[in-house]
Amino acid sequence: MRPHSKRRSRSATGLDLNSASSTRILRGLVTSNASAPGLQRLLPRRPTIVESLGLVLVGLVVVWLAVNLDKTPTLWAEVALVGITNGCIYALVALGYSLVYGILELINFAHGDVFMLGGMFSITVGTSFGLRAGAADLWPLVIVCLVVSMACCAVINAAIEFVAYRPLRHATRLAPLITAIGMSFIIEDVGLIWKGPSYVTFPNVLPSTNLFSIGSVGVPWTTPIVVVLTVPVLLILLWLVQRTKQGKAMRATAQDMEASAIMGINVNRTISFTFLIAGALAGAAGLVYAVAETTVRYDQGFTLGLIAFTAAVFGGIGNLPGAVLGALLIGLIQAFNEGLTWHAPGSDWTESIVFTILIMILVFRPEGLLGERTPEGG
Repeated sequence: MRPHSKRRSRSATGLDLNSASSTRILRGLVTSNASAPGLQRLLPRRPTIVESLGLVLVGLVVVWLAVNLDKTPTLWAEVALVGITNGCIYALVALGYSLVYGILELINFAHGDVFMLGGMFSITVGTSFGLRAGAADLWPLVIVCLVVSMACCAVINAAIEFVAYRPLRHATRLAPLITAIGMSFIIEDVGLIWKGPSYVTFPNVLPSTNLFSIGSVGVPWTTPIVVVLTVPVLLILLWLVQRTKQGKAMRATAQDMEASAIMGINVNRTISFTFLIAGALAGAAGLVYAVAETTVRYDQGFTLGLIAFTAAVFGGIGNLPGAVLGALLIGLIQAFNEGLTWHAPGSDWTESIVFTILIMILVFRPEGLLGERTPEGG
């Protein structure tokens, strides 16, 4: 519906859309004329049985969380901190998914494996320069690892776009999707050949004690670190997309690639820049994951990438604040499922729960929590 179309519908019909009688008249018009989608959108819609069951399920989850909070408040708060930490890591990866999808409407399944390479680069650089556990004086080396990881992953991601996606830009949507899955397996095999099938260890540079305590709840060092990294990244991305010349080019390319090229925008350079930014985000996430978890393996990128993709869809893929919101919610859901003690399904059910959420979002609200529903067709 175009802007102010609701006003035009009201003046054309001469009806008060807030009155019950007007609603009955409009429902009769829509029933008699099935080709009036504009009128259908004006009518209040009753929730379906499935949607009602979904609301009941959400209510049960809220009750379950409230009971756990009442029984073990300290454990609940500690688990929530773990969820926020994991959610921020997912957010850094999910932002890359949203950036690429916003421009090309492409789900870059190789993005999670680029994140894995970021962790590998961080470990390689850190151990090469003598980074060791508990060495507070060597913290500047962590910054060096971050810069190297972001730079390498940015270049790799841009190279993937140039080699694998650009030649298929005008092909059917299935072709680049299959190519993305193929690139994911290729990068995974690169990690396997490079570091082997075992876990690779990053020195535990964080102190074993808590940073500070709130009552009886200790706040570990990892939570403030990942939050301090994630929030500025989101703000910088929003500023980049909304305020800068390059961001305007990105938004124009996302709306109409051919029209942008006619207006003088270098579409290839804009898309490459987007992949560079997304790759840098994956590299930063790889370093943060390596610091927080201290171990990385060649196949971790695929699983974590799928979870981050679920988070991006949950919040509204293509929407940057939505990607962060979805990632935080997924991180909390995962942590509560694995950490709470009263009738929690347990870690064996984590992936099933996460991907069930993905299916439910795709079925009932495909635009996500913060995404905008767009009319299909003319």
